[in-house]
Amino acid sequence: MTAQQQQLASATELAKKNTVRFPNESAEYRRAREALLAQEIELRRHIERVAQQRRELPPGGLVPKDYEFIGESGPVKLSQMFGGKQTLAIYSYMYGPQRKRPCPMCTTLMSSWDGPAPDVEQNIALAMVARSPIERLVAFKKERGWHHLKLYSDPSGEYTRAYVSAEDADVPGFSVFTRRDGGIRHFWSGEMGAVTADPGQDPRGAPDLAPLWTILDNTPEGRDPKWYPQLSYPETA
Repeated sequence: MTAQQQQLASATELAKKNTVRFPNESAEYRRAREALLAQEIELRRHIERVAQQRRELPPGGLVPKDYEFIGESGPVKLSQMFGGKQTLAIYSYMYGPQRKRPCPMCTTLMSSWDGPAPDVEQNIALAMVARSPIERLVAFKKERGWHHLKLYSDPSGEYTRAYVSAEDADVPGFSVFTRRDGGIRHFWSGEMGAVTADPGQDPRGAPDLAPLWTILDNTPEGRDPKWYPQLSYPETA
């Protein structure tokens, strides 16, 4: 624990300083909301502690080869995907050759990333990788109206088998690589899955990469365990 963390006021004390009130709320509501606010403050602090622990990981393994992909402008190697940045984040999405259409959840996540992608790329390089031919990936990009995401095909599957699924399964993955001192190393990959899921929960990571779930977590309905995003919905009046 850092000195700064030791000096932090308690979450309960900070919650009591909150002066926000809403029309016609009851005293019971305000007491419950204050208790919840303290937990939200603790959650924010825990998120930062976890992020700090992640940043302090020792060096990961050297990437065994300069994997080759097909980008929207032609062949490209992993090292070239960094551009001028020292860090590269790769989201592997579920759109393998066996799929007629890409995964709806991956599509939802990528749609939410397309807008802020230029902001992300002020800091790091960002790439979307799938196993389908690049022509299919680009066609769907145009269909969804994505403007900023950089798409790459992994036709050989070498990268996918090394960092997403050894069995080349059609599953998502999120990995971060660093380029330091002339070498490329693996920094971090999401490792939460079915074996790490709590009873009654889907095998999601934490924090969630998709804003969809964060929004729903702030509602009384929460996440409907029987609902899943679709690529399109019937038009309603």
